[in-house]
Order: sequence, then structure tokens, then C-alpha cells
Amino acid sequence: MREIIEGVAVRLDKHREFSLDNHLTATDILRLLWQMGSWGLRGLFAKLWLKKAKGLVMIGRNVQIRYPHYLEVGKNFIVEGHTEIMALSKQGIICGDNVTIGAYVTIKPSSYYGRNLGEGLRIGNNSNIGRYSYVGCSGLITIGDNVMVSPRVSFYAENHKFGDTNRPIRDQGITREPIVIEDDCWIASGAIILAGVKVGKGSIVAAGSVVTKDVPPFSVVAGSPARIIRSRTTE
Repeated sequence: MREIIEGVAVRLDKHREFSLDNHLTATDILRLLWQMGSWGLRGLFAKLWLKKAKGLVMIGRNVQIRYPHYLEVGKNFIVEGHTEIMALSKQGIICGDNVTIGAYVTIKPSSYYGRNLGEGLRIGNNSNIGRYSYVGCSGLITIGDNVMVSPRVSFYAENHKFGDTNRPIRDQGITREPIVIEDDCWIASGAIILAGVKVGKGSIVAAGSVVTKDVPPFSVVAGSPARIIRSRTTE
């Protein structure tokens, strides 16, 4: 049983060398096998409805994929439990290989009522979105390869207009601007990325930061609003 799980982990390409912790009991391993099997069965069913799926799909419990024919995934796509993916959008949602969407994540480019469709989402290879994160991709959000998004990170690719004080803000419409997270970035827990921002390659956004403007490549930023505190190239 141990060899089966280790083989699947390597097959998923999450770890090139993978071995289970020696403290796991036989009962623990059986439960892991049950979980992986049930996720795989849900994934087989989900693949029937997706626009495109190149390989293994694993789906946790109580996952909702709305308008799945707008969702395209690569090899080894994993969605953990209680996540909602609202795929209805102008450009759809496209995920590369080895993408993991954590538990309780919400991905929402558009409303539930079919008006003002958003642009959508792109996620590169070997990237993940941490649990309890929110991805508001009404403006196009592009996440590169090897990007780590920690838990409770929020992306907002739109803003409300509020210039007219004689009208309710909710009646003044919205503006949409893209968000780009380039390759090999780490977005730490609780960070907020606002519309129109580009986070350059190899950058780190510290926990709890609010990013309101572009981040140069290989920078470490922190604070609200986020400011550069160091460059990784000078260390």
C-alpha cells in the first residue's frame, strides 16, 4: 500500500522523490488510499464535462465547478474540497500541468446571473492557489509557472467607480484591469493583489501585504501599501 501511494505522488510530479512518513500506521495509509481513490473517481466524472483535460484530474468533496465547458486543464489537476470554480468568462479558465487549487478557494470571473461576463484566469505549470483564497478574475488574471500562492490570498481585478457623489457607488459601474503574477513568485498568506498590478519574476510578497502597484522582478515587498524592502539580486 505504501508503494502505491508513493508511486502516485511521483506520478503526479509533485515530488520527484517521495516517501511516506514512517510514523503513518496501516490504518492511516488505508485512509489515504480511500481518499485518493474517491478523488480520482470524482475527477473521472468531472473530465466528461470539462472543455479539455490532458491527464489525471482529482476532485475533493463538495467541489462546485460551474460552467465546466469553460475550464481547460493540463496533466495532474487537483481541486481540494469545498472549492467553487465559476468558469463562465470571456476567455475561460486555463490551467497548465500540475496545478493544485486548495480547499475553500473561490474563483469567480463573472456573476451568477449571466451579465457583465469577466475575462477569466490563466495558471501556469506547477503552480498552486492556497486554501481559502479568493480569485476575482473579472479582469484577466495571469499566474505564471512555479508560483506559490499561500492560504487566504485575494486577487481583485476590478474596481468600483465612485466619482459621482450624487449617485450610489453601486450604480456607477466598474473598471477592470489585468493582474499578472510572473514565474517563480511566492505570494504569502493574507496578501491582497489589486487590479492593474504586475508582480515581477522571482518576487516575494510578504504576509498581509496589500499590493497596489507593480513589483520589480526579484523583489521582496511588504506592508500596506506594499513597499520594496529588499532585492533578492543583491543578497
